[in-house]
Amino acid sequence: MKLKLAVIFGILIWFITHLVTAYLNPIFIDNVPYVNILVPVTSIVITGFFGILYIRTIETNEVVEGFLGGAVFAIMNIICDFILSILPNTRPIILDNNFLMNFIPMIITTLLITTFLGYLAQMNIDLK
Repeated sequence: MKLKLAVIFGILIWFITHLVTAYLNPIFIDNVPYVNILVPVTSIVITGFFGILYIRTIETNEVVEGFLGGAVFAIMNIICDFILSILPNTRPIILDNNFLMNFIPMIITTLLITTFLGYLAQMNIDLK
């Protein structure tokens, strides 16, 4: 496992997801006020992109490496969210019930995306 690369990608996934949603959220809130689809879609696209970059460097056992990479991505997301709530000296958002109801599906989605990318990486596909 390339832990250093997975940690860097996990931080980049968190940072880019929050950056994109911070800029696009006002547009979506004005047009679709009661639906918060921006964060999950952005997270899925960015996790898929960095998951592909991570899996491309792996030569053997891609499914397990995809799962472990997704686990590191999710752990880095938890750590970055926790640091973001500690630095301004506020109550950790991880302890909120609403946060957990949104965060647990994103962990599962991240693990599924990276594991599926690992599965696809081990396949020999011949497009004719």
